[in-house]
Amino acid sequence: MGIEVAGLGGLILLILNIWAIVSIVGSGASTGSKVLWILFVLILPLIGFIVWLIAGPRGGARAAV
Repeated sequence: MGIEVAGLGGLILLILNIWAIVSIVGSGASTGSKVLWILFVLILPLIGFIVWLIAGPRGGARAAV
């Protein structure tokens, strides 16, 4: 049972990280900022996603703070 739960958690994290990367690429941030955010999310998947969710660049229609 534990393996299935861990596998499901990993799949959810993968989907969330893909969503974060797509959102980063579509944001209005500079190219260098996008690259740094993507690397951060890829290298530290869980922590990177949480930090991106709180402080990352937002969608293209919104101005970056």
